[in-house]
Amino acid sequence: MSDDLNVRHAEKMRKIKMVRDKMMATKTDEKGLIMVHTGAGKGKSSSGFGMIMRCIAHGMPCAVVQFIKGNWETGEKMFLRERFAKECRFFVSGEGFTWETQDRERDIAAAQNGWKIAQEQILDPEIQFVLLDEINIALRYDYLDIDEVVEFLLHQKPAMTHVCLTGRNAKPELIEAADLVTEMSLVKHPFRDGIMAQKGIEL
Repeated sequence: MSDDLNVRHAEKMRKIKMVRDKMMATKTDEKGLIMVHTGAGKGKSSSGFGMIMRCIAHGMPCAVVQFIKGNWETGEKMFLRERFAKECRFFVSGEGFTWETQDRERDIAAAQNGWKIAQEQILDPEIQFVLLDEINIALRYDYLDIDEVVEFLLHQKPAMTHVCLTGRNAKPELIEAADLVTEMSLVKHPFRDGIMAQKGIEL
């Protein structure tokens, strides 16, 4: 019975492989992707930093521009600045969440400074991947002009440079412009049960 099951399984996998190989043969184009990680669920920034690790492993110079989070001592910031400063540039433009600063003008100035840095990094021919962490928050509150951001990404970004934009509530214009959009959904979160942010998980 097990031999028959194995034979049927092998035949099924052979057919799947044929279909897959045929499909993959048509995928020959390359381009620098515009990626958006959004949604209420956890993992948007974590996924972006996962791609940073991949880029470092492949010898691809990269950069992070962090909006909103301010001076949080996150594990990824410490790790990249202390161990991979040559491979990945790390910029922090935000001073904290808007309810912490309580100063809209300062928040706008910080976001616009971050966007200026982001454009410089994206246009730098040495940089191949740029993570714009939590930029969607700055866009949501109109600290940045969504039309300006989309125009830059579509018409000024170098053809082979990848850019990932994270944060909740991505604007429709950005979703339309992106090549890849992932929405993280929230099912359960320990914060609802009174659990504070944990090192290695959120920090």
